[in-house]
Amino acid sequence: MFANVPTVLTPLRARLLLVLAVLLAVLAPTSPGAVAAGEPESGAARPGAEVVAVTRVADRQVDLSVRSTALGGRTVDVRLLTPDGWNPHDRRHRQHWPTLWLLHGCCGDYTSWTSMTDVAETDSLRDVLVVMPEAGWNGWYSDWWNHGQGGDPAWETFHTKELRHLLERDWGAGSNRVVAGLSMGGQGALLYAARHPGMFKATAAFSGSAHPLLNEESVDRIMGFFAGQDNDPLRVWGDPVAQRRIWQAHDPFHLAKRLRSIPVYLSCGDGTTGPLDPPGATSALEADFNRQNHALAAELERVGARHVTTNFYGPGTHGWAYWERELHASLPMLLGALGVGD
Repeated sequence: MFANVPTVLTPLRARLLLVLAVLLAVLAPTSPGAVAAGEPESGAARPGAEVVAVTRVADRQVDLSVRSTALGGRTVDVRLLTPDGWNPHDRRHRQHWPTLWLLHGCCGDYTSWTSMTDVAETDSLRDVLVVMPEAGWNGWYSDWWNHGQGGDPAWETFHTKELRHLLERDWGAGSNRVVAGLSMGGQGALLYAARHPGMFKATAAFSGSAHPLLNEESVDRIMGFFAGQDNDPLRVWGDPVAQRRIWQAHDPFHLAKRLRSIPVYLSCGDGTTGPLDPPGATSALEADFNRQNHALAAELERVGARHVTTNFYGPGTHGWAYWERELHASLPMLLGALGVGD
């Protein structure tokens, strides 16, 4: 390029060449190897979410470490149970799979479903991408109020916007989705389906917190969960009286009209000793959630919901043996909504 430039440069030509060199340096494309995979070029977190590490943990199980703007730039993990033939790196023939979001409960994490149930060995899920995201020890599938300041953690934004877009862009998730969860995750499954109309074609809640505003006992119980790990309980939804509208906006009972057009599965025990419990086991938590689920079922009937399935099975406590059973019981409804197995 510079073969015809004289050996002796005038001051004007020297300045012109200097400007040209700077422009070329700025405009030249960055080579792919110049930035480590998953690392932002500027050193600051990019808006949204990005995968910074991928770990294959077992057959058909892949963990994505995802850095999230909604979570203040923190990195959390998401476990994928992948369908047969899943290959997100084949961009020319990439398939987008029907997707089941499976949400964990309080005090659990993104590994709970695969470590505590037989979900990974369930043959009917071999044609479905199962997404099991981290939601915090007591995140409650909510963008926390934080005394009116918002910000970290914003679990709902992370899941329904950042992670959803990331999975559908790069990891083979399709727009055909259903959602299910247990306990705190049961509430999350109902909330996400209600608060994001059209995002999920069906929802299932196993022993879910279905009406936290049912009575004083229910409010006190969930406030106790909010206070876990020395957290200020008012950070989540605020005060149940002063911030009543925020509470109602996160109470599935008060969102029942938004659930009436999709299939809903509700199940719960009554907290007494059941067939899958050790002798003498009881659960006041399950008894409370049982009352909440009955209230939600009645409200769904009142508002005209036509696709509600309930399994209020009586004796049974708040435990994994029941949630595994209920997942299997609800799968025909969930997979039917996805059109899988038709």
